[in-house]
Amino acid sequence: MDESATTLRGMRRATAFAPGRVNLIGEHTDYNGGLCLPFAIDLGLTVAAHRVDGGEIDVRALDLGARDRFEVGTREPGSGWTAYVRGVAAELASAGYALRGARLEIQSQLPPGGGLASSAALTIATALALLAIGDLPPPEPVALARLCAGVEREWAGAETGLLDQLGILCARSGHAIRLDTSDLAVTPVPLALGDWTLCLLDSGVRHAHAGGGYNERREECRRACALLGIDTLRDARPGDVERLPPPLDRRLRHVLTENARVDRMVAALRESHLCEAALLLDEGHASLRDDYDVSVAPVEAAVQRLRAAGARGARMVGGGFGGHVLGLLPPGRRPPPGAVPVRPGAAARVVGPRTGCAPAS
Repeated sequence: MDESATTLRGMRRATAFAPGRVNLIGEHTDYNGGLCLPFAIDLGLTVAAHRVDGGEIDVRALDLGARDRFEVGTREPGSGWTAYVRGVAAELASAGYALRGARLEIQSQLPPGGGLASSAALTIATALALLAIGDLPPPEPVALARLCAGVEREWAGAETGLLDQLGILCARSGHAIRLDTSDLAVTPVPLALGDWTLCLLDSGVRHAHAGGGYNERREECRRACALLGIDTLRDARPGDVERLPPPLDRRLRHVLTENARVDRMVAALRESHLCEAALLLDEGHASLRDDYDVSVAPVEAAVQRLRAAGARGARMVGGGFGGHVLGLLPPGRRPPPGAVPVRPGAAARVVGPRTGCAPAS
């Protein structure tokens, strides 16, 4: 990220790319001080920026045929996708970055609500593009991740952790990253699939983090912490499960077992034990379905489609209540129709200049 941004400083046009994120294992643990194992994918989102005179940002979401205009630093809220773009510009300005007026064009390969971190990709690519055309060095990954997560919370009402942002900003091609959200330590883990195939299958149901289910789970975790007298569920012990009333006992059990699955997955990948990795996907899905209650019927149908195609393991990815399902297929098995193979890709970055921004009107 830093090298690309440095190369392109001083340019009036720049394009930033932020990949989507798949979390191999470690779901709903990031806001509980736990462990995650995300990787970036080749599909993503681009923001093409053209610096203009004045202090207005004119932004167009090309896939939606939609447009928004606002002044740099405005605190006037937006709605839908505009909340994220306005939030990024406002928070960068509040952090002391002297942003320039700009025209922005957004193009995305990521379906909103598909569990692939489309909103995090939007905030990150927007931030990198605005900084690049303003001759401004980007913050370090952790600082930028915090800023973008703050946009999701304060501007879009989604109480996300740092999984999506750090998964996108700290990704490494060919690797997943073990993220410890208690101290934000990031450790690359080779994701060597050989002849095995990881693929995504869309359940056809969109979710919204700002909606009831996701934020409700966060509130349940806060209640569990209050009852146990701890700061995060990472501090709990297995015996604490019996001290909590339903459904808080099941929420804690998921977090504890999911943290353990992350380290089991790391060990399996380092030993190239992909059958064990597939088993962990199944275990993680069962826990999300039965202990965390974030599955829905179309997600279960997508899991069954992957298994019918020969997947050794499959689980939902993202916050749940819809989105995509991840499957791991052994050699000789082909993904079912509609499934998209994925491999671990590189982090968000400024990818180059672009001259295709639409003229002002």
